[in-house]
Amino acid sequence: MAEFDFDLFTIGAGSGGVAASRRAASYGAKVAICEGSRVGGTCVIRGCVPKKLLVYAAQFRDGFEDARGYGWDSHLPAFDWETLIARKDAEIDRLNGIYINMLKNSGVTLFEGFGRIVDPHTIEVAGKRYTARNILIATGGWPSMPAIEGIELAATSNEALHLPTLPHSVLIIGGGYIAVEFASIFRGLGAEVTLMIRGDDLLNGFDDDIRVALAQEMRKRGITIISRCKPQKLEKGPGGYTLTDHMGREHSAALVMAATGRSPNTKNLGLEEVGITLNDKGAIPVDEWSRTGVEGIYAIGDVTDRMALTPIAIAEGRALAETLFNDNPMHIGYDNVPTAVFSLPPLGTVGLTEMQARAKYPKIDIYKAGFRPMKHTLSGRDERVLMKLVVDGDSQRVLGAHMMGMDAPEMMQTMAIALNVGATKQDFDRTIALHPSTAEEFVLMREKAQPEQKI
Repeated sequence: MAEFDFDLFTIGAGSGGVAASRRAASYGAKVAICEGSRVGGTCVIRGCVPKKLLVYAAQFRDGFEDARGYGWDSHLPAFDWETLIARKDAEIDRLNGIYINMLKNSGVTLFEGFGRIVDPHTIEVAGKRYTARNILIATGGWPSMPAIEGIELAATSNEALHLPTLPHSVLIIGGGYIAVEFASIFRGLGAEVTLMIRGDDLLNGFDDDIRVALAQEMRKRGITIISRCKPQKLEKGPGGYTLTDHMGREHSAALVMAATGRSPNTKNLGLEEVGITLNDKGAIPVDEWSRTGVEGIYAIGDVTDRMALTPIAIAEGRALAETLFNDNPMHIGYDNVPTAVFSLPPLGTVGLTEMQARAKYPKIDIYKAGFRPMKHTLSGRDERVLMKLVVDGDSQRVLGAHMMGMDAPEMMQTMAIALNVGATKQDFDRTIALHPSTAEEFVLMREKAQPEQKI
């Protein structure tokens, strides 16, 4: 009789959990996974994928408007929210089925239900218990809500993807990537949008020049940004919702959305009972090998609060499977990880911001290019591109690349390769430009930006 029912039991069938389980099973491990919601997790079911489908929908407004400058006798056609949501839901259903089949075809046993750890080698799902040599926690994150009166009346990104109708006005609390992406979506589809942020600028943690530039472009699109404003109380009335701020001002909208970040999804897992103490953010502390403080229990992805990105969770999961089941000890690095914000216009970034670089290196060179993209010379749209390189002044190694503008996310994937192989500014300079393109500006910047230079 086998000592355990499974070699690996994964709690949470999101991107990271599925990747780890399939990789482990490919090496002959007996693997089970449980999921209390839908297989696919946040990214596939209620995050990256459905959100980007809505971003595509919002971009069509620009396309219809810009077409006039190119000779098309275009008009803005009618938009139907219900059709968009139905089509989006059908696609998510298709992907959910694909993920279920991937697990099945990989030989991974799927249990439907929320998992709870009973002891370091026992998991309970739907009233039944299973034993495992190793337990992996991959339960992701969940929207966090600000502590204000009446906040339960607000929608989160989860509900925003399933609204029965498109609201005519939306007030979004928050200035992070979820907030600016949904602000862009709702505005692009025709709603009046207000962003309420506590600080001075959007997107804490991103390069300052990019943050400021995005705010300028969003305001051009008619999005109202209220800075240094703290919500105090949310109430529902016959015409919608009223949010009162710390100065007693009232802000009304048909929908109020809280987009103030996500928290590790660690509730009701039985962690404390087996000796796992959460950190001050409610996350599971792990070492570089994704090991918790309890032998045989591991954690990956957003639940660890290391770097909350889907490709990171997948990489962590695969590295763990290599370590445990392929005699190939592996852990991942977190430097030069590309990321994007699918706002309108979008952002792409990889490496250090200017502020981070100045704190780490004695001498920093900055290169910037700001311009109106070629497409808008005929469309007439008042939208600019900003591109920026952060360079170590001594070694001339490129430390960071940042961009706001069309196709920025696509460019950052290849820019990440350059940074990871240690490309220098001279390597960029001797690369022949691809003309005419926006991307060519990354290899055409010659003059260092002055500290006071504005783009």
